Amino acid sequence: MRPWKLSLWLILTAGSLIFVCKTNVRIVTSSVPKRFVSPGARTTVPHAHLPPRAVSEPIPITAPTDSREASVMGAAIREDFPILSQRIHENKPLIYLDSAATSQKPSRVRLKLREAMKRASTEGVQALKEDYERARGLVADFINAGSSREIVFVRGATEGMNLVARGWGDLHIGEGDEIILSVMEHHSNMVPWQALAERKGARLRFVPLTETQEFDFEAFEKMVIPGKTKIVAMNHVSNVLGCPNPVKQVVSVAHAAGALVSLDACQSVPNMPVDVSELGVDFLAASGHKMLGPTGVGFLWARKELLLDMVPLNYGGYGSESVSIPTSMHGGDEEDDEQAEQANGDDEDPDGAAGLKPVPWRFEAGFGPVAEAIGLGEAVEYLTEIGMENIHKYEQDLGKLLYSLLRDVPGVTLYGPPPETKSGSERGGLVCFNCKGVHSNDLAFFLDQEGVAIRSGHHCTQPLHRALGVAGSARGSMYIYNTPEEVVGFVEALNRTLKLFADLGFGVEDTPPCPLVSTNDPTLRDPGIERPCTELWPKGGTLSGSDSEEEE
Repeated sequence: MRPWKLSLWLILTAGSLIFVCKTNVRIVTSSVPKRFVSPGARTTVPHAHLPPRAVSEPIPITAPTDSREASVMGAAIREDFPILSQRIHENKPLIYLDSAATSQKPSRVRLKLREAMKRASTEGVQALKEDYERARGLVADFINAGSSREIVFVRGATEGMNLVARGWGDLHIGEGDEIILSVMEHHSNMVPWQALAERKGARLRFVPLTETQEFDFEAFEKMVIPGKTKIVAMNHVSNVLGCPNPVKQVVSVAHAAGALVSLDACQSVPNMPVDVSELGVDFLAASGHKMLGPTGVGFLWARKELLLDMVPLNYGGYGSESVSIPTSMHGGDEEDDEQAEQANGDDEDPDGAAGLKPVPWRFEAGFGPVAEAIGLGEAVEYLTEIGMENIHKYEQDLGKLLYSLLRDVPGVTLYGPPPETKSGSERGGLVCFNCKGVHSNDLAFFLDQEGVAIRSGHHCTQPLHRALGVAGSARGSMYIYNTPEEVVGFVEALNRTLKLFADLGFGVEDTPPCPLVSTNDPTLRDPGIERPCTELWPKGGTLSGSDSEEEE
């Protein structure tokens, strides 16, 4: 046989061997995705010579009896979310488990948004002013703010946290001051503070994880230095670990040292009761699209005295009260200032001195997300009618169900404290995990073919994943419209998918686990793409904690 004929025969034979038919999944060579490798990410390449990981045949899973009673909420409101009734990929029902990234929108929110945009086009945006301010009041009541004037509408939580870092931080952080973050922060609550520290010559400190992957409160207490620590920025609930952090205790320690606390509440405000007066924080930011609202809108809450002590991110347009030439933006005489204050009904707000409108409007320069904010107000009303206590309890039940089912799947590693621990008992409706020998992106791709939508990657928490010793993870996250039956269906699909990978011979060499111990600052020791995770920690499991090591 000629060489070219032999090569062709080998190619065709290999192609026919790769063709796999399963009961519910069919894959051809053209369907297998390329490895999704982000620049700089450390990934493991499967070795075909290794034996396939043993995975038992998928079996039907039955939800516990107590979780069936909780399914009333999800089933009762499903009709408000028509998208969840669609069938995809050969008539499979859609199971949407990506609400921690963005939530679906109920019909009434979409209709409210459409109505507001239509009115803005036909009647002018001024016709929406009353509804816009009503939405501000709804948000204020939702988090028990002292006044609607403590709510600033922004494009999203990212802009809100940048507003704190710029508007407050630039005025109050100086060289040598310290900013405390945690290793589990979303990039939106980390990068603005890194930029501030670089601008001002300040120092960043990071709270590590405990062995049970929780916020290390003892390490945090040792970091706080009265007079030197200026602000603590942390999340309320981790978008990877799924557990609430000890916010009240952090606030107590920080305030005693004269520091403020800024809270990323993107994973808490949509899913549990949040009371800013009870928490005692100084700033709080959340996104609308994670709480049934439209995209492009969120809010920042801050105590009014802090808003008065901040500068805007943007100037001009709607944020200005009076502008004159040749003076600067601080122009305008005393008479103009008095008229501005009287027009806004607050003689305690010294706005005219800066030529700006009173708070919060001075922070909303330009044509803002007016229709989107009105849609957010409608979403807040929807959530309030259901009751945040009810929502929180329901999501906790779903989260515990998912965690317990995933724990029984061979080869699965779960992240965050388990439900039987003190912190884990308050877990919400999300679980991050990895499956041995399968890249999270590949897993998400094939689950998509089963009709299951999950999230994969680093979830904008690269430092946290480095501390966990992995490049990324898969995440299933539930919301009020999900049901226990969907959780069970997801795990059944996962078992089928893992069986498929095992039959294809996907597996990896065993590597030692990355030790999760309290360290002084693990984020400053990036394992990169060459060094194993275990090099983050020297023998003995702890770092010396010297200043030179922290700054290298």
